[in-house]
Amino acid sequence: MKEPPLSSLRGFVTLHVTGPQVETFINAVTGAGIVIWDVRPAGDGASLNLLLDDFFRLRPLLKKTGCRMHVTARNGIPFRAARLWKRKFFAAGLLIFGVGLLLLSSMVWSIKVEGNTRIPTEDILEAARKEGVYPFQWIWRMEESDKLSRELTTLVPGLTWAGFHRTGTSITIQVVEADRPETKPLLSQRHLISRTDAVVTEIYAEQGRPVVSRNSRVKKGDILISGALGDEENTEFVVAKGDVKGLVWHEYNLEVPLKRTGSSYTGERKDRTYLVLGKWAVQLWGYGDSGFEKSRTLTEPDMLSWRSFQLPLGMMTEKELEIKYTAEMLTPEAAREEGLTRAKSDIFARYGADSVIKSQKILHEKKENGKVYMKVLFEVEERIAEELPIVNN
Repeated sequence: MKEPPLSSLRGFVTLHVTGPQVETFINAVTGAGIVIWDVRPAGDGASLNLLLDDFFRLRPLLKKTGCRMHVTARNGIPFRAARLWKRKFFAAGLLIFGVGLLLLSSMVWSIKVEGNTRIPTEDILEAARKEGVYPFQWIWRMEESDKLSRELTTLVPGLTWAGFHRTGTSITIQVVEADRPETKPLLSQRHLISRTDAVVTEIYAEQGRPVVSRNSRVKKGDILISGALGDEENTEFVVAKGDVKGLVWHEYNLEVPLKRTGSSYTGERKDRTYLVLGKWAVQLWGYGDSGFEKSRTLTEPDMLSWRSFQLPLGMMTEKELEIKYTAEMLTPEAAREEGLTRAKSDIFARYGADSVIKSQKILHEKKENGKVYMKVLFEVEERIAEELPIVNN
């Protein structure tokens, strides 16, 4: 016979029946309308499955046929419930753990703020607390993100936009601060002096008294624009402002190799794919040697994640890229030009991009040990003023 529907829900037992009239017993059971299934020989008797509701109806049939039965298995929800009831404290603990886990996953555990540079994080978190966003708050009690963004922008001066993003039990508040006019620092009384020896080519005094003029030769530390106005009896100190340019000489010792080496990718590559399990990696594809003489390997992991947790399971790809090394021989003229270009770039980086190289003169040049050595003098027009605070006695 077929297994009746919902047998696991109703509960059933597996019996081992022995005796002189086992076949007569089975026929009597069937004749009484009792559903049995999975009937098969077992040793000196037979094994069969029977619904729990029909178990106690077998006693008269057993007496009539002189057979005996032994329960070999109990299956279904009624038996599981009975076993669980015997361990009611364990079941209660399991239930409490499940409820606790559900409650803990429904609370906010951490809040972080991103995008703020001027506004303190504490001020943003305090405003978010007033709107009901704080650690150990129920997630379902929080307002919608759009409303929280509007309220936070209103509460915190200097914010133009705020966004709330929830990942599991963590909340990230992303903010955009309003642009503020740059506050200029308070300037103290000062002179403008020369930072190096030079010949003045241009001077403009916005505030203060110019002390030198064009074509004046100055030394390091000489006053260019004075912050002292008036005479010895009536002196007023101001913040000297202006712009002074002058001719300055810079000497460079250059060393340029005649052989230049480099590397580049050829475009050929070989990929290898791995299955990552914790600290172990099992190669799936890409077996064999690449055959590249020179190569560089790049690793790209792609691990699985669940909410904010990264799982120790994923894929990893290794890309072996073929590299070609090249060597180029420079002529002495090309090496000279490369050295001069390198020196000019250093001048612009040190003394300002608006510096002007007026002239250059190679004082000494020689070729030795595969290199070109040069001593070069540059005449540069650059800004030469620097500040010197005025100390009043």
